[in-house]
Amino acid sequence: MKRGLITLLFAMVSFVLFGQDMLTGRVYDKQTGTPLPGANIYFPAIERGVVTDSDGNFTINRLPKGEQLVTISFVGYTTKIVKVNIGVKTTVLNVALSPEVIQGEEVVISGNFAGRQHVNTVKINTLERKSLQNVASPSFIKAIASIPGVDMISKGPGVGTPVIRGLSTSNILFLNNGIPMENFQFSENHPYMIDESNIGRVEVIKGPASLLYGSGAVGGIINVIPQKQLPPGTIRGKAVFKYYSNTNGPDGTIGIRGTNKDLVWGLSGHAASNKDYVDGNGNRVANSRFSTNSVKANIGLLKERGSFKLFGEYSTNKLGLTVPPAIQSVTDNERKNSVWYQDLSNLLVHSKNNLYFGDVITNIDVAWQQNHRRLQTDPALPYFTAVDMLLNTLLYSVRSTIPAGSSYKFSVGAQGMWQNNKNNVAPDHVLPDATINEVSAFALGQYQTEKINIETGLRYTYYHLFVPEQPKGWPDKPLMGSLAKQYSNVSFSLGATYHLSEQLLIRANIASAFRSPNLAELTQDGVHATRYEKGNPDLKTQRNTEGDLGLHLHTVHATVDVSGFYNYVNNYIYLSPSTDTTESGLPIYYYQQNKAVLFGGEAKVHVHPHPAHWLHLMADWSYVVGKKADGGFLPFIPAQKFRFEIKVEKQTWSVFRNSYFKMGTNIALAQNKPAQFETPTDGYWLLDAGIGTNIEVGKQLISLSINGNNLLNKVYQDHLSTLKPLGIYDMGRNVTLVLTIPIGIKN
Repeated sequence: MKRGLITLLFAMVSFVLFGQDMLTGRVYDKQTGTPLPGANIYFPAIERGVVTDSDGNFTINRLPKGEQLVTISFVGYTTKIVKVNIGVKTTVLNVALSPEVIQGEEVVISGNFAGRQHVNTVKINTLERKSLQNVASPSFIKAIASIPGVDMISKGPGVGTPVIRGLSTSNILFLNNGIPMENFQFSENHPYMIDESNIGRVEVIKGPASLLYGSGAVGGIINVIPQKQLPPGTIRGKAVFKYYSNTNGPDGTIGIRGTNKDLVWGLSGHAASNKDYVDGNGNRVANSRFSTNSVKANIGLLKERGSFKLFGEYSTNKLGLTVPPAIQSVTDNERKNSVWYQDLSNLLVHSKNNLYFGDVITNIDVAWQQNHRRLQTDPALPYFTAVDMLLNTLLYSVRSTIPAGSSYKFSVGAQGMWQNNKNNVAPDHVLPDATINEVSAFALGQYQTEKINIETGLRYTYYHLFVPEQPKGWPDKPLMGSLAKQYSNVSFSLGATYHLSEQLLIRANIASAFRSPNLAELTQDGVHATRYEKGNPDLKTQRNTEGDLGLHLHTVHATVDVSGFYNYVNNYIYLSPSTDTTESGLPIYYYQQNKAVLFGGEAKVHVHPHPAHWLHLMADWSYVVGKKADGGFLPFIPAQKFRFEIKVEKQTWSVFRNSYFKMGTNIALAQNKPAQFETPTDGYWLLDAGIGTNIEVGKQLISLSINGNNLLNKVYQDHLSTLKPLGIYDMGRNVTLVLTIPIGIKN
């Protein structure tokens, strides 16, 4: 009897804590009432979905209790976002979709809470996979730079570092599926190693308003998110082939993924090879060649108590450096890097888990990264490998989201990082051996009604760095003394979205975040590329405080976004050149601090006029000024830029589907506010165009597109090009061919 009571009690507790329910319903055309087979039903917060059957019906079970956002989408129709309350009984949801006129809102997951774009207190810009593929550049960062307010510091197409509202390198966080990437990003010459296979979309937050990702996000975050998991019982493959005319560069990705009742899995690989690029004068830029190879795999279980997923990826990059020794010695135009190049590899293993306890969702993430950086110079030198560093990073986080009634939601969590840098046998130790520990705790709150959404939060971070006594390099280098530093501080944010009407909303945010000086800024004391960089162990914590205001209008035939920001930075850390030189004549750069402000704004307009539903007119603008308290300007501040595009579409024509033609221009005004030791940069404008279609072959849609950048072969220099001081121009005309072949193995 006693054992029976215990069993009954355990069953009741399990039902309350883990009892999962289902959502069922039908999706149909609003105008005709006909069912829409193959429509996608997807829960972004828990990454689960299903598709409708031949009658437009669907059923999805194993859902956590409580309120959830679900997206209902179908090709050619406006996506609908619905809030459902999953209870102890089956929930029924019947949805009528209307033909798409203009891109609707999305559910984004990189903010403090996963939510609708039109409700979020922070504007989150998104780039979908198709948009990323159709950018006519071999640089992945260049594709992200199409977002207003986002730019790129480049050393040719192979080496690119993102800039958000004038801040870059250690001032922004680059996330891979929510995990901060750690790959020596203290320098603009160290690109992020992104595996382009299986990317679903990119989400960008500008400014320090997000408290979820650590003390490095004072300027914003870029989050690369995988493709949505497939509906149960589905296996699909895809091959994507690209070719870049300017660099004679083939690029290929192939992958397969699937979902059955409990198991999700995927495997993909990517390879690219590019020769030296050619500028608008037809001159080859010596040693700008680069190649990448990567492989990615994932496996996971979908159970009643949650989802448990494991991701792994490994990539290698060989990136040529256009530096004076290479310019003099590299006379061929081969693909292989032989002198003066970065030889990089990156390994990432990530365990991503969601646990359901009633209506409380707990996310547990653990990730390990190993980044291996080698600088290969010239075989004729005494040491071909000048730098050989191994960076190991362990990241972990726990976060619980707790609803409290219909209007309130809370989130609490903790995060940590352990990191170790180790120099192998090589003469130059750009960074010393060191160990870093960081621990954070945060609490967030949300109040939401039909009219208003308010979010606020606090984050506390403790950061400790230890550098043991060691040689500055090998062999016969002087000793470097030990160093121990610790920093702690609090970040906060407060934001609100208010709906002035159903179509018009206003966003306002004020946020303050800090970042600790990093290992390079505190300790660097040696040659880096073609200069000598010297750290400052007395650097203080940098604190950013930003206010921003935005207005968003969305109607059936137009969307308008306008935003402005003012970012005050106390103890802004930057690397500054000087008139000092080493005995060998290398210029010496020092890490310095100063009070600074960055201010500016962005705007974007998308018009889809009635009754010309085949026509899209788009324009955007971005502007930022960066000034030091002493009156000088900050380095690497992008010029004011405009983009204009006209696009025509045809949904169906014979065997062709979703065909388009677009033409546009990118305009950069002159940058006449250079930092000390920078020079002004002339303005320029580039003509771009593209054409694409889907071809129906059997039951598959093969996608083909041709996109061109700088079609008039303009000779120009961007202000953020690190090749500009060498008198080298940016890339000339480039035409990109993209062929996508989907393979439906099991549907």
